[in-house]
Amino acid sequence: MDWLKRVLKSPKLRNSLGIIITAAILLELISIFQYHYTRNMLEDELDKRAENEMVMKAILIKGMLNTSEQMLKGHLWNVRDHLDDPEAAYSTLKPILDMHPDILSCGLAFRPDYYPSQGRLFEPFAQMVDGQVRTQQLSGPDHDYTTMEFYQEAKNDSSGHWSDPYVDYASDEGLITSFSMPVTDMKGEFACVLAMDLSLNWLSDTLNARHAYPSSFDLLLTEDGTLICRPNDAHPNGDDTEQVVRLINDSTIESHVSPNGHIPYIDFTSENHHGDGRIYFHNMKGDPHWQLAVVCYDKEVYGKFDRMQTVVLLSMLGALLLLMFIILRFANNARKLHDATLSQERISSELRIASGLQMSMLPEGDTDDLKRDDVDIHGLLDPAVEVGGDLYDFLIRDEKLFFCIGDVSGKGVPSALVMAVVHALFSALTSTESDPARIMHSLNNAACRNNAANMFVTFFIGVLDLPTGRLRYCNAGHDVPVLMRKEVKMLPVEANVPIGVINDYKYSVQEIVLDDDTCLFLYTDGLTEAMDEQHRQFGIERMLEILSRNRQTNNISLEDLLHGMRLEVNKFVDGAAQSDDLTMMALRYTPNRDEKLAVESLSLKNDLKQVPELNRFVDGVMGKLPVDAPTASKVKLAVEEAVVNAMNYAYPVGITGNIAVEAHYNQDVVKFVIIDSGKSFDPTKAAAVDTTLSAEDRPIGGLGIFLVRELMDSINYERVGGNNILTLTKRTK
Repeated sequence: MDWLKRVLKSPKLRNSLGIIITAAILLELISIFQYHYTRNMLEDELDKRAENEMVMKAILIKGMLNTSEQMLKGHLWNVRDHLDDPEAAYSTLKPILDMHPDILSCGLAFRPDYYPSQGRLFEPFAQMVDGQVRTQQLSGPDHDYTTMEFYQEAKNDSSGHWSDPYVDYASDEGLITSFSMPVTDMKGEFACVLAMDLSLNWLSDTLNARHAYPSSFDLLLTEDGTLICRPNDAHPNGDDTEQVVRLINDSTIESHVSPNGHIPYIDFTSENHHGDGRIYFHNMKGDPHWQLAVVCYDKEVYGKFDRMQTVVLLSMLGALLLLMFIILRFANNARKLHDATLSQERISSELRIASGLQMSMLPEGDTDDLKRDDVDIHGLLDPAVEVGGDLYDFLIRDEKLFFCIGDVSGKGVPSALVMAVVHALFSALTSTESDPARIMHSLNNAACRNNAANMFVTFFIGVLDLPTGRLRYCNAGHDVPVLMRKEVKMLPVEANVPIGVINDYKYSVQEIVLDDDTCLFLYTDGLTEAMDEQHRQFGIERMLEILSRNRQTNNISLEDLLHGMRLEVNKFVDGAAQSDDLTMMALRYTPNRDEKLAVESLSLKNDLKQVPELNRFVDGVMGKLPVDAPTASKVKLAVEEAVVNAMNYAYPVGITGNIAVEAHYNQDVVKFVIIDSGKSFDPTKAAAVDTTLSAEDRPIGGLGIFLVRELMDSINYERVGGNNILTLTKRTK
């Protein structure tokens, strides 16, 4: 305990120990606050994800039911026209089954004594058996349909009635629901009830797709709490289903609603040792009033965070103990230490950390979103000091590759700070904007504000449309990129001024179409102005000569191209100190032009009455592809949403315009291209859906593009030759 006595005798050491204890307490308090704050954020995110999932599943289920409902209503006129002949009732049922294979059976239940010749009760019925429509008369002494739910509910409800799902043990169709609606005669008097039976086998695929978390699962219940559909047998937590249903139906259990949420939930502990979880449940709007439930587990929502918090706490404790040990060790050698040495060590450590953070901001060429066969991109940055002012970035959004390269004036920490701000702004702006000149304009205005140090940035932005090879770019005083086709030459660019120099400067945008296997090489002046011991520069001519040699080498990778250029620079400078940051980036455009696609087209007017014709066109295309019914329905819903959006907004009110729909497809992919010549409008720039609002309060347009993004694999927009061209892509395999 001698060390403790020395500490207590020394005022400086006592102060140091007091500071350590105070810091430990503050860090623990901060950690506790951070833990609860972050956990509340995760809980809010859970609420939003669960609500989004319920909204999406409800939209899909209601969409399928409404489609079948509208199909049946479309045959009312035929039934009404043949009410004068009881024998014609059978012939009116047959077209319903012939035209709509999803309908298992249908029938007519006439009011008592409607046809005296047929007896008091008359119930023609038709069903599809082995591809043939079979009819029969169901009513009899043991079958009085007038007392049944489908007849009683539909008789007085002009909008129709959906029954609770049930299992038809007489067939192999599994889960079935019935829809019934009244039919009036020419005098407007009730004549009969038209009913259909619809298979619900598709419900399982709908509920078991796209969960908020991998271990989550969805349930569908009737309004009175009877289970309709459950997770498939392969789900690891599916054995909690009975407990969840029991809790939802238990009126003694109090449900909660989070401050930022709109749906009730119940916290529970799994009886099957799956841990704590949360049950979200809510009735679907309209008829039927079925209940949707989403079950999520705490170990998946908070598990990583709790483990991270434990590691942080242990790390903090270890750091404090280590700090105490260092202070005590330094107490024995205080006279040997020098303030300048400590200061220098601290600065070096911070610079190393800053360098690591700066390099971590740069993208990697092998990131998941760039594992594509139509484009390859790679970058390289060598700072002259620990931190530098060069930057490059690239990302893909809506089938467009956004990339940039820049050079901040000066070197060191100030340049690195500006570089970080520009990098963050570029990432934020490209999330909604696709015009490189407008992106550059926003960056310039932001850089000009409060620029007391008069720092500026040379910058180059490119936006490559991957399906077409159309490259739009904007230069702000940066070094001219090199275009590597059959020959190597400088890309035609307008210089413009660097960002941060003139506020509200109008930048120009240029355009070029890249051929197959075209390579674009970008760099900063740290490459061309690298100097050897005699202060001779590497130069543009030497760079072009090296690129020409590499272009003649077949199949050279971009990584080898950049590393080879760096080796040439190192060989040239021959050990001379690096005077500036060296940054290079290269991209190669290699579209798959051998893809063979069949093409079908449809021409429409901006008239919503033509939507059924559009749906028939999409059904015809999807019927030729190896996709299941839910996938085909999702594609049809997405195409309809996009075309209706064009019908409503492309042309001024009262002006008739054309809308072309092209389907390009093979057994692997289907692309629907929607073309109109109306006003320019990029739907991919629409603001994200505000999931904090209720479903009724959300803007329809925002939810529409959100739905299209969810249903399709990718969307792409281009304005070409005065036309809006929107492409929706779905992989079939």
